[in-house]
Amino acid sequence: MATTPSLEANATKALDVIENLDMGFAQTVQNWLTPVYTSKYGAFFQQTFLDIPLANFILAILVFLFILILRKLFTKIVIVFIQKMARNTETFYDDRIISSLKDPLAFAFIILALHLFFLLIFKEGQTIKNILNTLLVFDIFWMILAVAEALRGLIYNITGKLDTELSREMGNFILRIIKFLIGGLGLAAMLQVWGINVTALIASLGLGGLAFALAAKDTASNLFGSFSLLADKSIRIGEWIKVNGVEGVVEDIGMRTTKIRSFQKSLITVPNQIVANHPIENFSRRGIRRIKMDIGLTYGTSSSQISQIIKDIKEMLQNHEGISQKDSLMVNFDAFGDSALNIFIYTFTNTSNWERYLQTLEEINLKIMKIVEENGSSFAFPSQSIYVEQLPSAKS
Repeated sequence: MATTPSLEANATKALDVIENLDMGFAQTVQNWLTPVYTSKYGAFFQQTFLDIPLANFILAILVFLFILILRKLFTKIVIVFIQKMARNTETFYDDRIISSLKDPLAFAFIILALHLFFLLIFKEGQTIKNILNTLLVFDIFWMILAVAEALRGLIYNITGKLDTELSREMGNFILRIIKFLIGGLGLAAMLQVWGINVTALIASLGLGGLAFALAAKDTASNLFGSFSLLADKSIRIGEWIKVNGVEGVVEDIGMRTTKIRSFQKSLITVPNQIVANHPIENFSRRGIRRIKMDIGLTYGTSSSQISQIIKDIKEMLQNHEGISQKDSLMVNFDAFGDSALNIFIYTFTNTSNWERYLQTLEEINLKIMKIVEENGSSFAFPSQSIYVEQLPSAKS
């Protein structure tokens, strides 16, 4: 609540800036128009359009267009020149700040053009002044937000000193809080321009404020959920997770929701309280991936052939660079199937990356096929044999 006096001061300063932008320009121009009105064409220029003298109306439009041309030149020449100078500095933050201020500064020219336009047509009443003040306050806080976004990398560096693993997640979270506070102050300043006492407005909410707080309990739960996610370090941006039936890659951990990109490329938004209160299966942190398969050999394969095939497969897996030697590695003849002699293979790759896992699995499958072929056996496929004890005689 202590911020109200400063907001009122900011609004007053904004009003002073708007009122002094013309620097006597309108009065000077009006003196220039006196010869026009007293000339032989004065009767024409003295005609009114929407209760505005025609000369003033034409001049207001010309001034408005002239300011827009200056705006174009400013963004095309001045900003580009400053950006080239900034590239010669050691830091890249000044480049980002200048680029981020390009649009807000261009919008300031529009505010100036509107101010001079309404001055020249004698229509800048209190309502127009309030609108222009509101636009100016909006532009100022737009600049502040743009600078905050441009310094995102600096925030990452600061949070990285606190926690290198969660620097990006913490940085995004802090930046959102900063933007929320800046936006709140900007809104309060714009309300002050219209004479609305923000402190009194908040105090007058009374029971309505209590009802609003109760209605916002889910938002509060999501906010605290985001705190717990960051504190527990259970997930990070870029990790493959599965939570509450939702599976995909984490794209963003916000103040209220976590965004997960599914493998169908759809974006799923999950409230943080759900993520925080349900078991999270984090596939990216397992480090290895399992290979589990059964291969079936034909019943014509001899016991010595099976023993040699098992030995060769196990040696191949033990010498393969893509197989983890620290984890379980089993190759066993485990069952007489209906139509095959089954060999069970159980091992792990030394990577959790899906692409490298598939490449390793492909190499292993091809080598198993070669081992089976070199040992004179073949893979079985579902089949049935029918034995007839006695064929019927030709006579019967």
